[in-house]
Amino acid sequence: MRKITGKTTQNILLLCLLLLAGSKTFAQTNDGSLPKLVEKNGRHEFLVDGKPFLMLGGQAHNSSAWPALMPGVWKSVEAMHLNTLEVPIYWEQIESQPGKFDFSVVDTLLTQARQHNVHLVLLWFGTWKNGSNHYMPEWMKRDAEKYPNITGKTGKPIDSPSPHSKATLDADIKAFAAVMRYLKQADVQHTVIMMQVENEPGSWDTVRDYSAKAQKLFEADVPADLLKPAILKALNVPVNSKGSWQQVFGDRADEYFQAWSIARFIGQVAAAGKAEYPLPLYVNVALRDPLTNPFATSYESGGATDNVIPIWKAAAPSIDLLAPDIYLTGSERVLKVIELYDRPDNALFVPEAGLIADNAKYFYDVLAHGGIGFSPFGIDNNGDSSNNEQLAEHLAPFAQEYAMATPMMRELAQWAFENKIKAAVEHEDGVEQTIKLGAWDAIIKFGSSRGGEFKPNKEHNGKAMIISLDENKLIMTGTNCRITFHPTGSNTGKAWQYLKVEEGWYDHGTFKALRILNGDETDWGGPAIGDKPRVLQIELVVR
Repeated sequence: MRKITGKTTQNILLLCLLLLAGSKTFAQTNDGSLPKLVEKNGRHEFLVDGKPFLMLGGQAHNSSAWPALMPGVWKSVEAMHLNTLEVPIYWEQIESQPGKFDFSVVDTLLTQARQHNVHLVLLWFGTWKNGSNHYMPEWMKRDAEKYPNITGKTGKPIDSPSPHSKATLDADIKAFAAVMRYLKQADVQHTVIMMQVENEPGSWDTVRDYSAKAQKLFEADVPADLLKPAILKALNVPVNSKGSWQQVFGDRADEYFQAWSIARFIGQVAAAGKAEYPLPLYVNVALRDPLTNPFATSYESGGATDNVIPIWKAAAPSIDLLAPDIYLTGSERVLKVIELYDRPDNALFVPEAGLIADNAKYFYDVLAHGGIGFSPFGIDNNGDSSNNEQLAEHLAPFAQEYAMATPMMRELAQWAFENKIKAAVEHEDGVEQTIKLGAWDAIIKFGSSRGGEFKPNKEHNGKAMIISLDENKLIMTGTNCRITFHPTGSNTGKAWQYLKVEEGWYDHGTFKALRILNGDETDWGGPAIGDKPRVLQIELVVR
């Protein structure tokens, strides 16, 4: 009889997870309810077909939504176990002639997503794409006088659209409303569950528009909608402030004016689309350093960076959430961003993260903050199929987390909403962390077992996620970590032990045990998880 080793058992478990992940835990139906966000006590839940939904997402490259490129995209979707694909749609293709709309690419995306049983988030590449107007139709690009860009402080033209152009606004409203109107009648299955309005709007190379039209608005009084006490307080401005932008906001006036102007523009586009078909809408954000409060000369000005979120909320109420694109590095910065965009008035969603292994660990922290989804960017190698092995290597850290999460996707969404999830992600110093669980402290030590010895992680990629089922029972998963516990409160210092530690997976809301762990797997410093995520159900008892 062949001996079953720990590695063999782990491979069996991974196979089970992958098989379950390959069978999607949702079906595109039409129960009459639109996808929607629900808020309760400052937490948010995303409902699709009336059920909790966690977006296990990935975003295609900018120019990959064309039919000839989509086979490569779908290969990555399958490899990553996605339930949601974020993919752009292009104004320049949809309205290549004024007032004549072509939705053939949208039809292709809808058809193929249904064939792959995957939901879509469509990204409207309209007036703004990374601060520029490069996805506007050609007929608009040829008429710079009617559809102008902004003017820099020295009078130099800037490669960024003016938020003060009524002609541009009217054209974008018309086009986006047409897209939403079409989706309402073409997508009764709710394949598309959310829409991104524009893409990383803002301006590089100038803090704001200094054209004559913009300057006149800048020198006028700040709009009353922005002078409400709660907003001024959030912006660290005296609540009785009034007057021009400079008088009210001082050295931040230029950036705040730009944020208001862009948000007002996009808010009107969003409102027109929602009037046609009220899907949840979001705007993604090119971030600034969240730790140093820099001025907008060092980042894209006017987007919904952390310091101007109150302005965006006031100026664009039809936008349901503001979503950070995480390309910053360093755990302190990334974790601060997650904290800043987790607000009672803002559901946390990470629509883009750099496709690097280190970013996979932040999926856990997003869930611990009640996040509704996570998505790395560029999953299809930008149409280049010459190095599939390298692409597979980039996808693997996210794919294994999604494979683990897929069978328990709805439970994770509900647990996140109910604030039952806690997480610890390894920092660059590798120091152990404590997760407070009420009756217990969970001590997370980062490292991996090699040759019988627990050694530090070279890549600092350890992570742990704990779901509290009740006071003494929890679900744990993670990678490259070890966990132990200390009783708290009246039981502090008392003896304790594991009542039971089971390894398994979730299947339609029920934990399925593969084996009970004991002995060497629990006695030497607590259960350890290697470089592949495992799901453990742990029960504790005070002696």
